[in-house]
Amino acid sequence: MFSAETLQKFEREVGKYPADQKQSAVMACLAHAQEEKGWLPAEAIEAVANYLGMPPIAAYEVASFYNMYDLQPVGKYKITVCTNLPCALSGGYHAGEYVKQRLGIGFGETTADGKFTLKEGECMGACGDAPVMLVNNRKMCSHMLPEQIDKLLEECK
Repeated sequence: MFSAETLQKFEREVGKYPADQKQSAVMACLAHAQEEKGWLPAEAIEAVANYLGMPPIAAYEVASFYNMYDLQPVGKYKITVCTNLPCALSGGYHAGEYVKQRLGIGFGETTADGKFTLKEGECMGACGDAPVMLVNNRKMCSHMLPEQIDKLLEECK
């Protein structure tokens, strides 16, 4: 199900824990699986669980709890807008509405060309930089006013 390269990454993650606690690598292995597949179909979650010797439902609980895991296909650029209360009160709500308007989609949707997926996110730990957005679970963008949002969207094109 996974490439040799991804399986090597799994091995490296599992090696960080005592042999009887290899399930502790579930988050990292799910992230590597998603990196390879683009999202986490049920078969990939089950394969990770089997690799780690844990029940598939336990791996699914992790994948469905954290918003960094995608249980459905997403666009090339997944933009997550923090809508937790501090960000919402500091412009996060308006930033989310602006992105919706610019992309013509709502939260949880993907543009027709498959380029952008828009998600709501919980606290990203950067309340002082609100409104905050995260691109592809990796790039944190702060102080996202309309001008900065336009620039980000243009960079992604």
